[in-house]
Amino acid sequence: MRETEPTEAEIRQNFDKMLASVLSGGGIHSETGLDMKTEDALWQVARAYPNASDDLVQAARAAFAGQLDGSNAREADLVRQRRLADLAKKRR
Repeated sequence: MRETEPTEAEIRQNFDKMLASVLSGGGIHSETGLDMKTEDALWQVARAYPNASDDLVQAARAAFAGQLDGSNAREADLVRQRRLADLAKKRR
């Protein structure tokens, strides 16, 4: 178990390794530093093996870009905020 967050260089290296893995019929390792949206996109590629389309690979790359620029985290925060607001309304 890591005691520190992975660096961006480590995360990039992990993404490249995991993409190569799923494109060759493998899976995804845990503790890669990849976010859920990126992992979900990689699993889509894995499930399509051996016929993963360029669109699926591009979607995985786009999800990873969203992790790096923070847009995945912002999107996840908005979803959480909406869910909490919905729960608060139901309790009233």
